[in-house]
Amino acid sequence: MSEQRQCPVGATPERSDRPPHHAVAGIGAGPANLSLAALGEKVVPGGVHLYERRPAPAWHPGQLSEGSKLQTSWVKDLVTLVDPTNRLSFLNYLVSSGRLYSFFNAQYAEIPRLEFARYLAWAAGELGTIHCSTPVECVSYADDGSGGGRFVLSGPEGVVATADHVVLGLGTRPRVPACFEDLQGARGLVLAERLQTRLSGAAVLPYQPALVVGGGQTGAECVLMLIRHGFRDVRWIGRRNWFAPMDDSPSANDFFRPTYLRFFHGLPEEVRRRYVAQQQLTSDGISLATLQEVYQLNYETYLREGRHPVMLLPGRDVVRASRRDGQIALWCERDWGGRERHAAPLVVLATGREPAGLPLAPGLAALMESDESGRPLLEADYSVRWKNAERNRLYLQNRSRIGHGIADPNLSLLAVRSATILNSVLERTAYVVRDEHVSTAWA
Repeated sequence: MSEQRQCPVGATPERSDRPPHHAVAGIGAGPANLSLAALGEKVVPGGVHLYERRPAPAWHPGQLSEGSKLQTSWVKDLVTLVDPTNRLSFLNYLVSSGRLYSFFNAQYAEIPRLEFARYLAWAAGELGTIHCSTPVECVSYADDGSGGGRFVLSGPEGVVATADHVVLGLGTRPRVPACFEDLQGARGLVLAERLQTRLSGAAVLPYQPALVVGGGQTGAECVLMLIRHGFRDVRWIGRRNWFAPMDDSPSANDFFRPTYLRFFHGLPEEVRRRYVAQQQLTSDGISLATLQEVYQLNYETYLREGRHPVMLLPGRDVVRASRRDGQIALWCERDWGGRERHAAPLVVLATGREPAGLPLAPGLAALMESDESGRPLLEADYSVRWKNAERNRLYLQNRSRIGHGIADPNLSLLAVRSATILNSVLERTAYVVRDEHVSTAWA
């Protein structure tokens, strides 16, 4: 299935005033493109300009609940892995905010997600190249007929800007399983990112059941949110036959190194697909501390109230859902055979995320090479293979797990990926990525 998002039909009218032209423009101001802009500030003439549809950059705004932690070290911020002296490092953010000593004295093993979100907002505010409330709905290409060209970025009111090179960092959207599609918008069905808003100020009948679908980190955080809000009959459904902790061992973290990335990119596709499947829990598992908190709350609540507030239901795949009499009923196929039914007035979907659609004009998309699923093929430097790539490059962030490994959509290599893209744009080594002391021989 193609990831392309349909652009408006017809030509986009030019504004009366000439739109700005940039050497490098980015669509989206999430962590990936903020890293690009932070590192590009020093080396790209005029800086990297980012266009963001929202009023302000935001990162998982509905998932910053009490106790939610980052699964990646704060050292792996926007810049530090390739440019530790950069003014937009997390450490400089702490110094600038006056919270450095308080932060260190709190002795976080994993920092609050809220802190990282505030760091990103601070970095965006420090940069003078973020254009908020400026949606880009279509990226097209204008060839000047004499061996040159430019990308044209258009929004609802016409052309927003033009650029020599464009980087798409559009993030993700919630993945809704097919069996829930007809229930979208139904009362009682809530996406994980909207649960906090839904619960705010809502009265709770403690033993009113609630179902959480999704056995990953987000599902675990939703379970904790419900318990803290007073729910005492939470049923947590996951497809795996156990609620799996994330593998944060030294050997697992080898997959998040530049040296491994280079090795991985050179493997045959069938091997890459197999490795990504095998390495899933190095990225998509539940933080051990989060899993322990669920079990400890379950135990302690039992001591006080004589009842476990959470029933864990692993090995179940939801295959059917319907709404009736004020409740949503789910039918689950079990790993070991048979089906079972669960019903509740509140069902939370924590079923993962998928890439947002690409705002590519049909004429531009037609000039690109795609795989059998319609996804653009990417080079090692994250650039799209297309007709005019030698003079104007289009880059995709967070779109190449099979091409670039399990770390691709992860925060761990933000700065490394940005440095790779900037080196490619500038056709020189503006940033050196060093990873020389490796004791593992993959090949």
